[in-house]
Amino acid sequence: MDGRLRNIVGWRRGGHLFTVAVAVACGLAGAFGAVVFRLLIRVFQALFFEGADGVVAVWEEGLLAEAGDPRAVAETLSPLRLIWVPALGGLIVGPLVWFLAREAKGHGVPEVMEAVALRGGVMRPRVVMAKTLASAVSIGSGGSVGREGPIVQIGSAIGSVLGQWLGVPTRQLRTIVGCGAAAGIAATFNAPIAGALFAVEVIVGDFAVTQFSPIVISAVVATVVSRYFLGNEPAFPIPDYEVGGPLELLPFMVVGLAAGIIGTAFVRVLYRTEDIFTSIPIPEWSKASVGGLMIGGIAIQFPHVLGVGYSTIGDALAGELSMTMLGMLLAIKILATSITIGSGGSGGIFAPSLFLGAMTGGFFGKAMNGWFPSFSSDSGLYALVTMGAVVAATTHAPLSAIIIIFELTQEIDIIPPVMAAAVVSSMLAMRLSRDSIYTMKLMRRGIDLKKEDDPDVLKSMYVREIVDESPGVVSASAQLDEVLMHVVEGDHTELFVVNEADELLGAIHFSELRRIILEQDALRGVIVASDLLEPHRARVTLDDNLATAMQLLSNDEVEEIPVVDADNPRSLIGSIHKRDVMSAYSREIMRRDLAGGVGSTVAVVDRVHQVDLGGGFVVQEVIAPGEFHGRTLRDLDLRAQHGVQVLLLRSPTEDGGRLIRVPGPMDLVAPGDRLVLAGPKDAVDTIAGR
Repeated sequence: MDGRLRNIVGWRRGGHLFTVAVAVACGLAGAFGAVVFRLLIRVFQALFFEGADGVVAVWEEGLLAEAGDPRAVAETLSPLRLIWVPALGGLIVGPLVWFLAREAKGHGVPEVMEAVALRGGVMRPRVVMAKTLASAVSIGSGGSVGREGPIVQIGSAIGSVLGQWLGVPTRQLRTIVGCGAAAGIAATFNAPIAGALFAVEVIVGDFAVTQFSPIVISAVVATVVSRYFLGNEPAFPIPDYEVGGPLELLPFMVVGLAAGIIGTAFVRVLYRTEDIFTSIPIPEWSKASVGGLMIGGIAIQFPHVLGVGYSTIGDALAGELSMTMLGMLLAIKILATSITIGSGGSGGIFAPSLFLGAMTGGFFGKAMNGWFPSFSSDSGLYALVTMGAVVAATTHAPLSAIIIIFELTQEIDIIPPVMAAAVVSSMLAMRLSRDSIYTMKLMRRGIDLKKEDDPDVLKSMYVREIVDESPGVVSASAQLDEVLMHVVEGDHTELFVVNEADELLGAIHFSELRRIILEQDALRGVIVASDLLEPHRARVTLDDNLATAMQLLSNDEVEEIPVVDADNPRSLIGSIHKRDVMSAYSREIMRRDLAGGVGSTVAVVDRVHQVDLGGGFVVQEVIAPGEFHGRTLRDLDLRAQHGVQVLLLRSPTEDGGRLIRVPGPMDLVAPGDRLVLAGPKDAVDTIAGR
């Protein structure tokens, strides 16, 4: 397929069909990841609580059957075994996370947000396996966590790996990571709208059409696939409720206030518990087993806290729990989830937030039923509404919370009370705490995602985008003549010296060669490359931003520094040039200028033939081809036919000047007109050559 045809159909990298194809791939991968993850939870749960017979029973029931709540099985176990099951799970999870991928610890969403904001969406491939196994073991052994956070991280990591393999630019990689997150949420909750909204509201933070469209596609594809395997049923069995009149919105708003307080308390207790476990003087990898031991002790009296807790949520929705039990489970669940995550377990906070909401709402609903029996709705309705309110309070994402409750229940009548409670709870939670349960984890690491965008555009660009993968390399034993030959034949300003194992030893700067070049006859055969190198030159990795690279280049007063593997600083990957950093800076400034207004970029077009925007895109002024004459821009439809956009139309005037205007779809192209086009370079060149 030649360049022109690729542009017409949109199959260039970053084109319409390419983006759709990647979004579909992310949706498929995220859906299968969610299905496999749920399967593993089911298998590990049967293994831990029922042994080999339980695994056989799972096989006979169907591997994709919904995992049951471990509470029923736990009630049949001896206290000693009940204590040791979560502890054994922690003993497996701790070393798995610590030694394989430490970002798999905890609930996972903050790590995805950090990767999107600070590393351009780059996540390590091993995160997929580590998070899948660690969270499945943690939940399967009774850890008091949810499966939603892990599947967000798993789906995001799959998307990141796919995007890195395809070599997409940073902006598009962030979107692909959002596609993976949306696919994970959509598949595990059977909630395509909520999956898409969560991804753009929490992960990507950008509702632009270019970001939102592929994320929606991924969510839809993931939902279709998951429904094929898991069915199309609501996550919770919802009894028939009848929402009261408009006046009942007031108590729903009151329970929203309670949800805001509960959600904020949950966040604070969670991170306070994490601090306590951090201070315990034992190996980090062993702390999850201590947490598991404590969970087992709690489960002797309250087996409701084991696992995701969906069956207990169902009891609250059905109004089958007493006020005393609802209040006790509210406090115990906060403690149990904080212990599981704070000690180093792996799992999400979404299901625990739903649990806390159900207990809070159920308690408040029963109180309302006792005080105003003829005025208030069933306590189960309050439990359902408050589930969304607590999620909104903990995540500071009310829109996602409202939609996800609707999709979980598939009840449209629930939307008004959920909206009232969720908005109130999120407003109160934001008043009580600047950070959500996700951003607080990042703030504790010194990462503030809410600060204003840094004016240094180089901080949003990365070494991997401009790395030179063919640096000047010479062996440590190379003679002076060979070193000088590299200088003559190459276009590098540094020669990187490696040993026999191709490990980077240092660099030879050309200033050092200039010092001895006049004495080369005397030194020939006397010195080798290792005699000339400087071993302590600055180095960067692919994940460093260009602001860091530029600072190192300036500090060392060199034009080129090596790029090394992050895990092995002696493994040379390539080099980065100061000229390339400056060029990338200029392109980014032009791109940002183009996004906000084309003024300065078009001014540059006046002086040069073509302005390179990076990524294969250019802005160029071309003479309108003869076949364009007498046709409107709508008829030409250059965007659809070639993937280019007409920014300005310049028409000759009678006095020899030019009339410059932003064209509309009905503007006619006349002989002598010039078009300022933005789009892929080969497409613009094709039009210019007509």
